[in-house]
Formats: sequence, structure tokens, C-alpha cells
Amino acid sequence: MGIKIKLIKSPSSASAKQVATVKGLGVWKFGSERLLKDTPAIRGMLDRVRHLVKFEIVKDEPKTRVRQKPRKIRNRDAARAKLAAQDK
Repeated sequence: MGIKIKLIKSPSSASAKQVATVKGLGVWKFGSERLLKDTPAIRGMLDRVRHLVKFEIVKDEPKTRVRQKPRKIRNRDAARAKLAAQDK
């Protein structure tokens, strides 16, 4: 199960902690939506900014992103693989 979060009020007049919480939830722009995993940490964050966001529990699971290496490391590895292929 997941929680669908939508920013319904601008956090510009909120305290710095509340702005940081909204950014931590991943909804920066007014009207933006995000599907997050239903965890106690997310519930606590929603409780802090409940006047700025609207949320509902949905059956969908959020898609997890596959972590990528930084571009610099990927390019280095590709160059090393290319050199290794040439040496053979």
C-alpha cells in the first residue's frame, strides 16, 4: 500500500522546518503529486505539514528506482572496458 500526496497550499509562508519537510516528501511545486510507501516516518512527516498537503491511501505500490552510479564513474568504467577489449 502507498500514500498519494498532493501539495495543495504553498509552503512559502511556512516555517523553515515545514518547508524542509515538504521538500523531503518530494512535492516542491504547488499541485505536484507523489506516490510514497506507507511508513511511520512518512506518516510523521505528513502530520507535521497536514495543512499544506492532501493525502490518501491507495492500493498501488510506489515504483522503486534502480540506483545508478554517477556519470563520471560510468564513463570511467566504460573506458576501462573498452581498453580491456582492445588489449585482448
